[in-house]
Amino acid sequence: IFFNELSSYLNKDKVAYSLGLDPIGHLAKEGNWPNETDQLNTLAEIVKANSNNSIRVDTRTYQNAGANMVQQLTYALAHANEYLHILSKKGIALDGLKLVFHVAIGSNYFFEIAKLRALRLLYATLAKEYNANPVCEILAMPTKRNKTIYDYNVNMLRTTTECMSAVLGGANTVENMPYDAIFHKDNPFGSRIARNQLLILKEESFFGKVSNPSDGTYYIENLTEELANKALELFKNIESSGGFLK
Repeated sequence: IFFNELSSYLNKDKVAYSLGLDPIGHLAKEGNWPNETDQLNTLAEIVKANSNNSIRVDTRTYQNAGANMVQQLTYALAHANEYLHILSKKGIALDGLKLVFHVAIGSNYFFEIAKLRALRLLYATLAKEYNANPVCEILAMPTKRNKTIYDYNVNMLRTTTECMSAVLGGANTVENMPYDAIFHKDNPFGSRIARNQLLILKEESFFGKVSNPSDGTYYIENLTEELANKALELFKNIESSGGFLK
């Protein structure tokens, strides 16, 4: 209902939007799913009716809860696989599906760059099995896992390097976190600093000038391949045990 009301104020030909539907992500975060069948059926109906044909896979919970790099990639892939499997069973064409991964970025600089690159590689491999669109979108933001309350100015350094990893890893969109987000309510100063960090990276550090700066870098390419292979192996174990939801 809200979306229908909102759409009456928008020029649908000019506005790009994503509904951000992710009932499995809600289950992973809250541990509560009153009616699995109804929610998944509703998701399929909305995706079928939505001209943008988009869903979201929120993987931030896994990173923030302590998963290592390989586990994050594996759970993201297995999470996405459930949606592809459900939608294909409903007879929905997946060639136009826009899948958006919402990812948390940690402080392990080069590994985080490789993680995003490996995620794209893994999803493209999975999507081909469903004849789905192999190109995903990545929305990245800093993790909450390493943010400190007592030495909060350090959080500015951490969120800066995490945003750098997101850009170099090829994220489509980077959403920064205010340095005081974990202990303050939203406030204009914290939000302004967060925006300015991204503006400095773009306008003064020229991060927006090169589309794929890490291509051809031996160390990052090697990390990407290693992470992807290990994640694929763990993914196969999950699927052979009944899949992510089970």
